[in-house]
Amino acid sequence: MQDNSKNEFLKKAELFSSFTDNEIEQLISKLIIKKFKKLETILYEEDTNEFMYIILFGKVKAVRMTEDGKEIILAVHQTGDFFGEMSLIDSKTTPASVIATEDSLLAIISKKDFYSILLVQNKFMVSLLKILCGRLRKCWDTIQLLNFNNASQRTKTLLLMLSDEYGKKSSDGTTLNIKLTHQDIAEMTGMTRETVTRILDKWQKTGEITVLKNKFIRLNPSFLQKELNI
Repeated sequence: MQDNSKNEFLKKAELFSSFTDNEIEQLISKLIIKKFKKLETILYEEDTNEFMYIILFGKVKAVRMTEDGKEIILAVHQTGDFFGEMSLIDSKTTPASVIATEDSLLAIISKKDFYSILLVQNKFMVSLLKILCGRLRKCWDTIQLLNFNNASQRTKTLLLMLSDEYGKKSSDGTTLNIKLTHQDIAEMTGMTRETVTRILDKWQKTGEITVLKNKFIRLNPSFLQKELNI
């Protein structure tokens, strides 16, 4: 990949959005670029990680396995997102496995270079803290979601959470700019794929959501305004 292409990808990443062109150029010299194929594991749970990963393009999921072997998706990261920073900060093992859900290209920063940037670039530190706070709040929302016994309420809460991060508002509603399969939603809510399919089919028939040609989900005004009848 050419440096100018790396430059454009990094500028789109929230973590480096405030960097100047010169600062981006200096950052590029510290990066290792690596491709990962769909379903390839990037990080294994409980591994000791020495790198932070930035997604130049593609999508990955962070997962944990339950005692009965069920996979729970803790987070989905796509182009411009990053992961792996927790182990660099607290020196503990990776809390979840990270798997590529499509062919992806990642930029990798070593622990040494991560700290050299962190200690020199105050705006990098500020951006990192804001993003980590956002992730912590999202974790609280996820705990609340998993405490709901009603399947429709779990699904609606998840879609509303995703709308905060990936939503693009228009007069037609809010479109989630992230591709999710029914299985993905099931693994994020701790339910079966069949249950998720039944709920989404019902909402499509009532006009509360629309599945667009690119597989994005649009939350229509009726979905955003209507209280669930539980």
